[in-house]
Order: sequence, then structure tokens, then C-alpha cells
Amino acid sequence: MPTLSEPVRQALDAGGAVVALESTIIAHGLPRPRNLEVARELEAAVAAAGAVPATIAVLDGEAHVGLGEDGLARIATADMAKLSVRDLPLAAARGADGATTVAATAHLAARAGIRVFATGGLGGVHRDARESWDESADLLALARTSITVVAAGVKSILDVGATLERLETLGVGVAGWQTDRFPGFYLTDSGFELDWRVQDAAEVAAAMAAADELGVEGALVVANPIAAGEQLDPAEHERVLADGLERARAAGVTGKAVTPFLLDHLHRATEGRSLEVNIAVARGNASVAGAIAAAWAARP
Repeated sequence: MPTLSEPVRQALDAGGAVVALESTIIAHGLPRPRNLEVARELEAAVAAAGAVPATIAVLDGEAHVGLGEDGLARIATADMAKLSVRDLPLAAARGADGATTVAATAHLAARAGIRVFATGGLGGVHRDARESWDESADLLALARTSITVVAAGVKSILDVGATLERLETLGVGVAGWQTDRFPGFYLTDSGFELDWRVQDAAEVAAAMAAADELGVEGALVVANPIAAGEQLDPAEHERVLADGLERARAAGVTGKAVTPFLLDHLHRATEGRSLEVNIAVARGNASVAGAIAAAWAARP
């Protein structure tokens, strides 16, 4: 079992509200020292919504669910491996440090008994997957894990339509948070319609309870769009992304290297605006997840 921080342990023992938070966004997704500030902001957003934050990471080979200030600072300042589910046993055997991806965070959260998880965006099917077979381990992990994940869809650098098809095939439920449209991370609307929407945290908690009663395993993704006023300008996004894809092809960038290449290009080409959208997305998802966790804890 993972090691629980005392606040997380007390909350779980009391049947209270807890929200898991990933650490990859801290270690790999944001520049220093802004990453530590954002880590604190995300935990504060969860707490403000009435839940206990549980940032998850592996330190000295030990999985931690809930980090104190020293743990957050270590994740934000030290060199960290990026750990998916398959990497956890090897990291444990070697006593390694690592930041957990969506897949690994969901797995460890579920092991600890946490039912709600907030992230920025999910991994998905890459645009060149027909040739590269590049698909995020997040998708299969969500199919195997009974957890509710609040995310702003998947990053628009991925094949959004193919990702939605894979989520359907894998039996992962997807519902829009007060919307019928699947968000596009940097954009409020990815251009894809959803079959289901949820209006509030109580409705999500009811769906979670129904899944337990019906024996439906796998995750529920609550797709929370960024506010239209905070999104990247869609025309700029389209232009910058097309340019980034062309540059990646010209440079021979393939496979796992494509995503960091495109994200770096977006950051530079938008003069940092994509980074601020990233932070706004994560903050909004943490707040919604906190409300859902509180509703789940308050159910009869």
C-alpha cells in the first residue's frame, strides 16, 4: 500500500473528501519556480472546495499519497523520472524518485481508497498512431481503475476523435461538466460532441454510486472546459499548432518526442500564453474535483 500523509489518512478514515493530484505537472509540465507555486495553488483550490488534497509521487522508491511542503518542494526542484504504472515496481526496487503520470496517479489513488482525481488533460492517441502505435498508457489505466477524473479533455496536439473512440471501446465513461461538447484543453471546445453531461457535483456523485451498485468498473471522466474568456484564441491556436506539426515533420521528430516538441513550440509561439492556459485549466479542474469529492463524502 502507498504511504498516506496524516491529513489524507485522517480524512479517509473519517469518510471525508479527498482529491488526488498528479505530480508530473509539477516536475515536468511547468517551469521552475512557477511549478512549486502552482502545486500550492492546486492544493489550495481543492481545500477551498471542501476536500483534502493528496498530491501523489514516489520518493526514495516509496509511493506517497499526500505530500507535505518538503515533498512538494522536492518534486518541484529535483530531477524526477516520469513514472507510469509499469514503472512503479522498478522505481520501488531501485529506491528511485519519480513524478506520477495520470495512469500512475489514478492507480495509486485507487489503491489508497481515493475516488476523485484532478489533472490538467489526459493522454491519448497521437496523431501519427497509425504508423507509430503511440497511445498513452493513461487510457488503459482508466479502463482498469474505478476513479472519477476531472480533466479538460486531451491536449489538442493529440488525435482527439481517435482518443474518444478508444475511451468508448475501453468502457471509460465521459461526461461534460455543464456542457455537451468535449473540451480541447487549450480550447473550450474541441469540436466533438458528447453523449452525456453533468450539471453539478451531486449528479457526478450519484453516477459514481450507481457505477458501484451496477458493478461497472473503470473510470468516469468529467470533462471540464476552460472558460471561453481564458482559452487560447482559436485562430492563433490553429495556426501555431499547424506550424508546430510541420516543424516536427521537417525535423524528423517522431514518437514520444513529438509531444514535448509541440508543447515547447506552443509555449514559445504564444509567448507563454499557452502556459497560463495550462495553469488555469489545472486550477479549475482542482476546484471541480474538490466539489465532487465533497459531494461523494456527503452522500447518505
